[in-house]
Amino acid sequence: MSIGAVIRPATLFIAGILGGGGVALAAAATHGGDTHFLGAASTMSLAHAPALLALYASYDRIRTAPVAAVLLGLGTLIFAGDLISRHFGGSSLFPMAAPTGGMGMIAGWAVIALGAFFRTNTAKA
Repeated sequence: MSIGAVIRPATLFIAGILGGGGVALAAAATHGGDTHFLGAASTMSLAHAPALLALYASYDRIRTAPVAAVLLGLGTLIFAGDLISRHFGGSSLFPMAAPTGGMGMIAGWAVIALGAFFRTNTAKA
């Protein structure tokens, strides 16, 4: 089994988790108290879920899609997970978790941009 055979379905799975989680976090953020962490986690989740869905759908046409999907998916999960941990637990997942996740998301977008310079094999056998 190739790594792509694992990453592609995982991309769709993470997109669904982030999309549903983003909606749930938005709902939780509307219910009183200091919920700015939940609102930010919701925003990042809902922004990156469609991007992952697009990478899944265009996996064969964007050569950098697998690497971008891993960076965006893990980056968003770490970033949002850290904010959720801070809200409910009062502490970070690990030192520098949110900046690490943020850098993963930024790197993922950069890898998508770099995909413009790599040819894909559009001919099917």
